[in-house]
Amino acid sequence: MKKLFSLLAIVSIIAVSNCTDIPENNDPILGVWVRATAGAEEAKSNNITKEEWIFNDVFLGRYQSYSGSDLVFYTDFKWSEENGTYTIIYSGTNIETVTVSLEEANSPETLALQNGDIFATRD
Repeated sequence: MKKLFSLLAIVSIIAVSNCTDIPENNDPILGVWVRATAGAEEAKSNNITKEEWIFNDVFLGRYQSYSGSDLVFYTDFKWSEENGTYTIIYSGTNIETVTVSLEEANSPETLALQNGDIFATRD
């Protein structure tokens, strides 16, 4: 009888644990966004600074900064969306929190700061 109850308990635990459904995040911000900057001096030496934000579907991402082809800095960030406004929070760094909006009508799509300046474009 103990074996039957043990078997039923194990089957019940397996059945309950397999019933959870992970919600799918199809937010349009998902993907890679870039911003490249080059002053006159950098353009001559092909030493262009490139920043990259990779947004994933669990409200996390990776920020990377390149000088030419060399990775200079990277950190993880959290992101959230509320009424079409996205907030990017860089925990554990001295990088300020950024608030942007997605401009899907532009080609390529852009992330714009609150003052209208372009923050990044879709890669």
